[in-house]
Amino acid sequence: MLETFLINILFMIFPVLLFVIFFDNYKKEYSYSLVIFSFSISMILCMLYPIELELGFNIDLRYIAFIIVGLYGGYRGLFPLYLVLNIYRFIIGGEGTLQSLIHSTLAFIVIPLLSKQFNEYSPKRRIITAIMVASLNVIIYLIALSNYFDVLTNEYWSSAFFMLITSIMVMGLNMLMIEKIISNIKNRENLLRTERLHVMSELSASVSHEIRNPLTVTKGFLQLLNVSKTISAQDKKCIDYSLKELLRAENIINDYLAFSKPQSEHMVYSNLKEELEYVQNVLSPYALYNKVEIVTKFSNTLKKEYDQNQIKQCFINLMKNGIEAMKGEGGILNVEIMEQGSNIIICIKDCGVGMTKDEILQLGKPYFSNKKEGTGLGMLMVYGTLSKMKGKIDVQSKKGVGTTFTITIPT
Repeated sequence: MLETFLINILFMIFPVLLFVIFFDNYKKEYSYSLVIFSFSISMILCMLYPIELELGFNIDLRYIAFIIVGLYGGYRGLFPLYLVLNIYRFIIGGEGTLQSLIHSTLAFIVIPLLSKQFNEYSPKRRIITAIMVASLNVIIYLIALSNYFDVLTNEYWSSAFFMLITSIMVMGLNMLMIEKIISNIKNRENLLRTERLHVMSELSASVSHEIRNPLTVTKGFLQLLNVSKTISAQDKKCIDYSLKELLRAENIINDYLAFSKPQSEHMVYSNLKEELEYVQNVLSPYALYNKVEIVTKFSNTLKKEYDQNQIKQCFINLMKNGIEAMKGEGGILNVEIMEQGSNIIICIKDCGVGMTKDEILQLGKPYFSNKKEGTGLGMLMVYGTLSKMKGKIDVQSKKGVGTTFTITIPT
């Protein structure tokens, strides 16, 4: 029994190891399909080499894979495993085939219902939830198994204890490994983002000032020409266009310079209330013009040291993006600053056009923008400033519904 038990554990950690070694660098859609496929293989292998109990019954760890995929992937991810489980169980045949179909069907209906909320939990809570679901699954199986006995002997209870402990242990092991992989992926993305910000900072510091000087001279001469009475209307029109493009170039350079600025003399130790009120007053006319109402809620008492100018610019960039996402249709931009434990939480929510998952992943990268006239440098500046404060940004969005930015800043 010990040999098959250890083999079953190996079957369960096989998909996780396979992902780390081979699938980690694949495109998301391919790696997702390969993970589902590998978990399906694990289930088949578990059923092929079951653990034989003294009671005369066989058990296996197939539902560990079933529960993990159901919690992380929902109905879409679980449906292939549901088909594989029941088709292969039908091929094996024997007593318990119908009971297996009923049990797996109930699990297929119930487990994915938890998926949405499960994925919003913290890693620790996800591990605990998965262990609880696995334990409940074993308990339901044991209750069904007890109907086959007139008297529940010590053998039954010892086998039941073994099944429960085994399920908890293997689920816990798998969840710890999965959450560690997720954490490593996020850390790697943060490291890459930090490297990009560092490169942008170095680039902007060395180039922006050199470009700004000739632009200023060129702008001055064009402004003198523009007020001259000797130029034609056509020439004046060309100069107007040139001045507009120079102004746009200056704005881009100013965005670049934001990356090279260290913490300035505008450092304050405050709770963000003054900055929020300032930005609300600045953006209210622009919001009104776009039929957007800015609704703010402030309930934070925690304080943090930060660069006041850079935080104001962060608020402006995020709130302006929210307003422009609702341009034409109008709506409400909700901005809330609150405290949660020792963290300051900033929540900015719009009901605009929304973004796809791929677009969310691109946020903070240079030159990526959902706006035709956008450069993407505004969001890069936001990520850069919050990175200095050791803050984290979580983005939830859905096309046609809206976007929510949740910023967590430790104090």
